[in-house]
Amino acid sequence: MQSLKGKTAIITGAGKGLGKAMSLALAAEGVNLGLIGRTTADLEKLYTELTGLYPAITIAYATADVGNYAAVKLAVKTVTTALSTVDILINNAGILKIGGFLELPVEEWEQVIQINVLGTYYMVHEVLPFLLKNGKGDIINIASTAGQKGAAKMSAYGAAKAAVINLSESLMQEVRKSNIRVTTFNPSTVATEMTITANFTDGNEEKVLQPEDLAFLVINHLKLPQRAFVKEIGLWSTNP
Repeated sequence: MQSLKGKTAIITGAGKGLGKAMSLALAAEGVNLGLIGRTTADLEKLYTELTGLYPAITIAYATADVGNYAAVKLAVKTVTTALSTVDILINNAGILKIGGFLELPVEEWEQVIQINVLGTYYMVHEVLPFLLKNGKGDIINIASTAGQKGAAKMSAYGAAKAAVINLSESLMQEVRKSNIRVTTFNPSTVATEMTITANFTDGNEEKVLQPEDLAFLVINHLKLPQRAFVKEIGLWSTNP
């Protein structure tokens, strides 16, 4: 298992939920962090927490909606200027909209695709040159089991996550010979603000996956020897 100490990671959707859990887990391993999220207050709070716990690592943050390419370019420039390099990119930012095919407004359907799919593309587009320059690196895209099987009233979210899965595999085939690993994580329901608000947990948050479960898996995946990686990982709860 390789050490992560001294590496640098950029995480989107970092301010809360899965992004926050992964940020804390990576910081505990000595990884320098570039935090990107939509809410400045969340990022500031996490920055304060992380610098208090792990003063030896370098942390930078930038506010951006990943569905806006200009904002992504500026955010990546901001954090990479502070961090100098990137070894790991975790595309975690995403939104969920639920509704019947004719019920969900067209604008909301488009927004799901814009943030979940194009946001992933924009981030990779801006960060991949750093990994290619380094001659190695990791890209982790957080998709969902919803992208593997359709479900009623989930057409927008399911289609977006299916696109992320396919995008990831296509990218993996393109950059693996450059010593860059691309992995898709497909968790089932995780107890986050997004899923709780959507009532996916039925009031039993403790019975589904927790953000720390996914963070644990991410850390251990990244510690695999650089010659090896897992293309796609499914993570389910035992008692949904």
